[in-house]
Amino acid sequence: MLGMRLDRKDEYNHPLGPEPNFNESVYWNGWDPDQAAGGWMRIGNRANEGYAEMSLCLHLPNGKVAFMYKKPRISANESFSAGGLTYEVLEPFRSFRTKYSGEVLLLSDPRMLLDPSKAFKENRLIPCELNWELRGVSPTHGGEPTDPSIEPLYGRDFSHGHFNQHTTVSGHIQVGEDRINLRAFGWRDHSWGPRYWQNNLWHRLLVANFDAKAGMMVIKVQHKDGRIRRVGCFWKDGAYHEVKDLDVVTEWTDDKMQKLTHLTIRTDAGVEELTGEPISLVPLRNRRKIDDAIVETRITEAMTRWSWNNQSCLGFSEYLDLIQDGELLGYPS
Repeated sequence: MLGMRLDRKDEYNHPLGPEPNFNESVYWNGWDPDQAAGGWMRIGNRANEGYAEMSLCLHLPNGKVAFMYKKPRISANESFSAGGLTYEVLEPFRSFRTKYSGEVLLLSDPRMLLDPSKAFKENRLIPCELNWELRGVSPTHGGEPTDPSIEPLYGRDFSHGHFNQHTTVSGHIQVGEDRINLRAFGWRDHSWGPRYWQNNLWHRLLVANFDAKAGMMVIKVQHKDGRIRRVGCFWKDGAYHEVKDLDVVTEWTDDKMQKLTHLTIRTDAGVEELTGEPISLVPLRNRRKIDDAIVETRITEAMTRWSWNNQSCLGFSEYLDLIQDGELLGYPS
């Protein structure tokens, strides 16, 4: 990307910055279209605050969701390993491995996570083992800006640097006695720099991977200064094409969660129309004390079936909204 620097060393942990809220995170997902199953995982190191954020969310073929969130103690930003979850770079930009060994909360109704304390009290924890290998199948997109006019994908208040890539995923998930072998298509990202989840007012992050030959990653985000940015890329014909303009139109459920997402993406390669329908949605939240106030953001993560040019695939949609006076700041955008 013009105005961006990205080196092989950026696949690994960066020097810990001086900011109290310095965060370095990796996120990855994989979706098996034949089984309507898959999931996503994230490790975010906040060494200056003394902990890591570890999240794991698996959508199972029987419609249930296996979920875990932990904040294990850390004192350095040297690896991506927290709470039983590990992420390892085997070859920069090409090959990666992730493993998990621990417990998960098994949910028949993932919307119980609107009240996580109640969800953990009323549902059982069961053993889970996971071993995935990821392979990059697209170019990488993003990096660290070298031109002050360029911002990272989510904005300067969310990271100094950010890059992402479409992948394939192979491996297995073992939840209790049930074993699932996956042949999946996915996406990963890596970002570093100071972050509060509340630094952006809202965003819509939307990702699809059509048979490891085409896909998209787009985001519509409103920053605290009021600006709304529409950025990302569409992947086809072996290349990423930068978003020039983006329309996101959402149909909502009665409880203000995404029901259908209609996209119009404009790049130098043309106009693409997509529709996304969540088939399994998990509502999450992030709470943080900032300047003596408790600030909350709602984040709805959905395994989503995307349709494009008579093709369909599984991907995801992430709707993030800062809550102010009980209202979602991005609704009904």
